[in-house]
Amino acid sequence: MTHVLIGYARCSTDKQDLAAQRHALLQLGVAAERIYTDKGFTGTNRARPGLDQALAAVRGGDTLVVPKLDRLARSVPDARAIGDALAARGVKLQLGASVHDPADPMGKLFFNILATFAEFEADLIRLRTREGMAVARAKGKLRGKKPKLSDRQQKELRRMYDTGEYAISDLAELFGISRPTVYRTLGRQPATPAVAAA
Repeated sequence: MTHVLIGYARCSTDKQDLAAQRHALLQLGVAAERIYTDKGFTGTNRARPGLDQALAAVRGGDTLVVPKLDRLARSVPDARAIGDALAARGVKLQLGASVHDPADPMGKLFFNILATFAEFEADLIRLRTREGMAVARAKGKLRGKKPKLSDRQQKELRRMYDTGEYAISDLAELFGISRPTVYRTLGRQPATPAVAAA
């Protein structure tokens, strides 16, 4: 029975490139057709089609190869769960050039340290993102999604609704928006005074 090397590579956004990871996997002896990838998936997201395919492809005696541990998982529990599941199936896990041995106390310690650093790095990225958004919000540059209707259109929609002559579906069709958008717009606009007084 031949032992197969199965590769896995991941990048978090569609704008990032997997070429360096693919090259590293090829250098480690993984055949090009045995490299599974995920593009646009974070390491904290466990629902990754490429990872699922790679995990399904490995059999007892095979080796799952990842360029770095943070490509496989971004949390200690997730990394350990994947590592333990592979070990239970008799599959080896290779991180770069070194093969993780779950039975070796030093190997286990090293694996947990790498997983801790991967989780720490993910936490730092989230923290920086939140800080950056707070600064942008304070400068007035982060305002959320732009409304589908201009202020004038919103006021006109409210006026038309307050006349009682138009149903929600009529307004949605007239303004080219969905019914939920009509309801949200009505919730943001106060009742028209002239119609309310009549």
